[in-house]
Amino acid sequence: MTPHAKLISTASLLLGTIITISSNHWMMAWTGLEINTLAIIPLISKSHHPRAIEATIKYFLVQATASALLLFSSMSNAWATGQWDITQLTHPTSCLLLTTAIAMKLGLVPFHFWFPEVLQGSSMITALLLSTVMKFPPITILFLTYHSLSPTLLTTMAIISTALGGWMGLNQTQIRKILAFSSISHMGWMTIIIIYNPSLILLTFYLYTLMTSTVFLTLNTTKTLKLTTMMTSWTKTPMLNATLMMTLLSLAGLPPLTGFLPKWLIIQELTKQEMTPTATIMAILSLLGLFFYLRLTYYSTITLPPNTTNHVKLWYTDKTTNTLIAPLTSLSALLLPLSPMIIATL
Repeated sequence: MTPHAKLISTASLLLGTIITISSNHWMMAWTGLEINTLAIIPLISKSHHPRAIEATIKYFLVQATASALLLFSSMSNAWATGQWDITQLTHPTSCLLLTTAIAMKLGLVPFHFWFPEVLQGSSMITALLLSTVMKFPPITILFLTYHSLSPTLLTTMAIISTALGGWMGLNQTQIRKILAFSSISHMGWMTIIIIYNPSLILLTFYLYTLMTSTVFLTLNTTKTLKLTTMMTSWTKTPMLNATLMMTLLSLAGLPPLTGFLPKWLIIQELTKQEMTPTATIMAILSLLGLFFYLRLTYYSTITLPPNTTNHVKLWYTDKTTNTLIAPLTSLSALLLPLSPMIIATL
């Protein structure tokens, strides 16, 4: 991809995100989502590998369907109520269609099927964009319309997403698929709290973006795409693998790391809302995700060569470490002591 094409795609991606998160009119929000979709497609397909082309087609079809549902939802609401304002969504059918559209955009169960396959066909940086930047506009729409959506439906989808994200990640050997199921699980945590404390979904998303960016950038530096490659990466960059271990444990939600903060606050809020059984189920389901995070940690830091893997050793060349990794890793591990200040701002 030429620099000019990459600049246009990146600028369009930024423009689409800004349009969606700053709009009050449904047509403008839909326009921003469409610009986002069209901007990310060249970035997914830039390698021209058959797997990348397949991922591009899958992504385009799913996102086009979700955008059409969102447009139909807003038009149905405008037909029934005469309102195009995002916050004035009151028509029951429109609310159901919007929930379906947002679930497809975010990769929530039962509309999760496309996300692991698309991430597997993308490069690490594009997968990072799909896991973080592309989720921000739909989460913003969810944030603006939460009062109109069904709490029972959202809670059900959230619990199943957390369960399936943890369960399906257990048997994977491809790093990008593992991180895709990790994203599905985290989306479940965000969705379950949106009705009761909307500001918590933004805090959870920001911290998830912080930790996921660190993991993707680290894996991109070490050129690690699967577990067998991760076994041999310690000898190349031991310090980077040590910091990757801390970030993965933080992403799993273990105290005293940053990732524990959103789960702690979500469980606390669910308990306040007299939803203790739901909070207990979510806490137990997070153990499934903890298993594959610990497995990634084991492969990256504890399994040292020489080992019995059949993986062909790669020629390693010196690669400059991304300068963002150091501050991102520090934030991914050390923000928990700031929790009183963070809680006070919510």
